[in-house]
Amino acid sequence: MKSHSTNRGSVLILKPYLSAVWVYLACAFRYGSDDLDVIGLSFRKDIWVKRIQIYPVVGTRPANTPMQEALLKKCGDQGHPFTFTIDTNLPCSVGLQPAPEDAGKSCGVDYEVKAYIAKEADDPDEKISKKDTCRLIIRKIQFAPGKVGAGPKADISKNFMMSDKPVHLEASIEKELYFHGDPIPVNVKINNETTKVVKKIKITVEQTTEVLLYQSDKYSKTVLTEEFAEEIKGESTLEKTFTVIPLLSNNKEKRGLAVDGRLKDEDTNLASTTIIRPGMDKGMQGIMVSYKIKVNLLVSSGGLLGGLTASPGPPHLISTPAGLSDTSHSDN
Repeated sequence: MKSHSTNRGSVLILKPYLSAVWVYLACAFRYGSDDLDVIGLSFRKDIWVKRIQIYPVVGTRPANTPMQEALLKKCGDQGHPFTFTIDTNLPCSVGLQPAPEDAGKSCGVDYEVKAYIAKEADDPDEKISKKDTCRLIIRKIQFAPGKVGAGPKADISKNFMMSDKPVHLEASIEKELYFHGDPIPVNVKINNETTKVVKKIKITVEQTTEVLLYQSDKYSKTVLTEEFAEEIKGESTLEKTFTVIPLLSNNKEKRGLAVDGRLKDEDTNLASTTIIRPGMDKGMQGIMVSYKIKVNLLVSSGGLLGGLTASPGPPHLISTPAGLSDTSHSDN
């Protein structure tokens, strides 16, 4: 697995007599909207910044990619390519979904490429006018491992009042990683040794979001709830697979839900699972996301319903190759 990824682009410079043109790439965590900025303080923390001079040319440049060559053909002699190398241990683009009435940028981790005109050849502290800059928001997406491990499994037994025998519940999923939009088959085995009746089976998928940079803030939101009317009478068993598909399209109104980095107004997904690799600093991930599946049985007991819950553990939800991710490459 690569320890870094490469981002390339080109800048069109229309005034070659300028002192210097720089490009920087910044990974930042925003924990407040622009309209909350007060007395010059920004609700934004830089996690990682890299800055290179592209005009006048300093040192040697790596070979251009076919994409850069195509861009340079359009720009002509005034085009200047640039290349950034990004450590894959940096966090992926993720944001917290705002409410429909919220305005401005939402809380989250984003990446910005900015090209700007500098009066001095090398002064990173120089104040740059907005009219002398151009910005581009990009996103870094979660790498999908090539090897997928076996899925988790959980089992539980519970005794109910006036019954000396239990109800056994086992829940499992086949693998630990699924792409967004993939059906997730949940295998359920029930052994009802009591005389009571299991009225229905409820499956939920919860997203747990942990915000790490500005405070210790951890919370869970349900992204899917489905009930299945399966009746399991006393002293009987059931073994069946139920399929669920957690989707952002069913959770558009939930404020604070973690979503994959969004570019302008295009659609995105529920945030991909944060996969911690060896050497990664958990505290610098900004926002960590995980998922949990729960299987709950509702059992009749004299007109009341008792609960029995098994959680097979966290499946990894990753962006689909056709959407944001490419399973054959590192993060980009």
